[in-house]
Amino acid sequence: MSESSTPPAAAIPAAVSEEALKKAEAYIEEEEGAANRMTGRIAGFLTLVAVIMSLFHLYAAYAIVPTQTLRPVHVGFVLFLSFLIFPVSRRFRHRIMWWDWLAALLSIAVIVYALMGGDDFSDRNTMPDPLDIVCGALLMLLVLEAMRRTAGWIMPVVTVCFILYALFGAYLPQPWTHKGYALGRLVGQMYMTLEGIFGVAVDVSSSLIILFTIFGAFLQYSNAGKFYIDFSFSAMGGKPTGAGRTVVLASFLLGGPSGSGVATTVTLGSVAWPMLAKVGYERNAAGGLLAAGGLGAIISPPVLGAAAFLIAEFLKISYLDVLLMAAIPTILFYLALFLMVEIDARKYGMGNTVFEKVDSVWNLTRRYWFHFVSLISIVVFMMMGYSPVLSVFWATIVTFLVSFLDPECSLLPYSLFRGRGSVLGQIVNSKLVKALEAGSVGVLNVAATCAGAGIIVGVVTLTGLGLKFSSIVIDYAGGSLLLTAVYTALVVWIVGLAVPVTASYIICAVITAPALIKLGVPDFAAHMFIFYYAVLSEVSPPTALSPFAASAITGGDPYKTTMQCWKYTVPAFLLPFMFVLDPSGQGLLLMGSTKALAAANWWSIAQVTLTAAAGITALAAGFQGWMFLRTTAVERTMLLVSGFALVYPGTLSDLLGFGLLVATVAMQQLRMRRVLA
Repeated sequence: MSESSTPPAAAIPAAVSEEALKKAEAYIEEEEGAANRMTGRIAGFLTLVAVIMSLFHLYAAYAIVPTQTLRPVHVGFVLFLSFLIFPVSRRFRHRIMWWDWLAALLSIAVIVYALMGGDDFSDRNTMPDPLDIVCGALLMLLVLEAMRRTAGWIMPVVTVCFILYALFGAYLPQPWTHKGYALGRLVGQMYMTLEGIFGVAVDVSSSLIILFTIFGAFLQYSNAGKFYIDFSFSAMGGKPTGAGRTVVLASFLLGGPSGSGVATTVTLGSVAWPMLAKVGYERNAAGGLLAAGGLGAIISPPVLGAAAFLIAEFLKISYLDVLLMAAIPTILFYLALFLMVEIDARKYGMGNTVFEKVDSVWNLTRRYWFHFVSLISIVVFMMMGYSPVLSVFWATIVTFLVSFLDPECSLLPYSLFRGRGSVLGQIVNSKLVKALEAGSVGVLNVAATCAGAGIIVGVVTLTGLGLKFSSIVIDYAGGSLLLTAVYTALVVWIVGLAVPVTASYIICAVITAPALIKLGVPDFAAHMFIFYYAVLSEVSPPTALSPFAASAITGGDPYKTTMQCWKYTVPAFLLPFMFVLDPSGQGLLLMGSTKALAAANWWSIAQVTLTAAAGITALAAGFQGWMFLRTTAVERTMLLVSGFALVYPGTLSDLLGFGLLVATVAMQQLRMRRVLA
């Protein structure tokens, strides 16, 4: 970021260009797949299938649909739509070829075959019939191709490596070797049981993730996203730090419902970049802040990212417990962003810039207050004792009903109830149908990834790879918990460089979590540690999609933008070490459950939270090289050492950290008095 002053007026963009938006949307396509845009009857058919898929899952949330039926039907819908909506390659976009229809119909055929088989089908999983093997192998190939179309080549290649490991593990050296499995045994595990493709990941995708994408689509089409941005601008505008604060607040409000880092970054960036440029943010720094805000979408309640639902399923705990665990880390993450924004304003001499507000906070809240009701209703329903599935179901119903409180937000047009125009035509063209369609289409890339991840989990379960890998990590670490945590973080980070957050979490949860748990780390702390480092894949090259999308909007350099994003987020991402290195750090996760929290030491929780906040403050100032004034080399070193010491649990490290922080504050205050004198 340039340290001079506000850029000249000619350099300030009045609005984001169409070309920049298209470039940014390309990064969304990279994460969510490059979808066809169809017209005419084909478009109507795809909309109908997507709407039926959403309605089926809403029905399954309220009624009882057996697991053995729900998971395969979900995969069938996902594969069918994936092959018709996502082309085999970009040169075949916006048209459906014969091979797309063939793949879509084969997907239905192999799912129907499994459903028609009944109990006999699953009972013979260890000795499948020849037709079972053919259909199972075909389903695995179809899942790999659906993943390739929706999320690129990397995840299918990783999955194929695991398949090869299962087939040819007998030929590998110790400690990686295992007895090896024939194709029939592998197919039986993946296709004919609930331990492979139809395993935990697809269970979460079919019962929770799709419901949250439908809920998010309902919020989007009822104009909740626009309200959250307008509210943030009105609440935070008009101050030197107003532009940065607006980005931070709006990213939290937008990210909660979406759970997508890239989508939040692009949605917010298209509105906020001109404002950031106006107050003096350089292109790369503005992009870094936007991407950091988008990253918060994946760790912010009430939705978090798709991986959070998997945590609940892996640990067999309530999703409310996952929200509880995410509460304090989310507050600390946004504290880091707010501190960085405050320092930016002082460091770069940003003057007061008053923005034209859409409306006052009071008027916006008075008219659109019901959007906040939609947002918090999920948590309210959970606290009332509803399951996560029923909670999001009823929250979606609440969003639908309250949308009628304003004609602009209504998911069905008012004219429909006044007897004007064609009833069918108005329903077909309504926001409700668009929201139901978007809910299904929005889940395709995640659901395809979950199906592929099921193959990986199935291989790990079949071969015992998780226990082997954990033993190897512990041996390399010499039994040290600190080194094991460092190695685990590196493994998760490296895996996250190649695959999306959801896939990164699933792979690492089954191969690295056992290492931490073996050394006495509670399972909930180990999984949250892995989750937070999996989230780093959003801002880590070569898959740093959020910063790359932000740089497309601001016109900055993608890699410089990524480094700026790291500057904004690094303080908060050192926190996961506090989860695992000392039992007191588990207070940041509110002890992992409502039951444990009831008997917890609240003073210990407050103490570790304040220590973490102090550590984040020291690291934010240290990385920025600025506190009240520009830091000297000695002060900056003291701040960084203080931050790392406070993040590492322990009485001695805390005393060292607080001592250095207080000393640095005193040194800065003395220098300020000299300057003012």
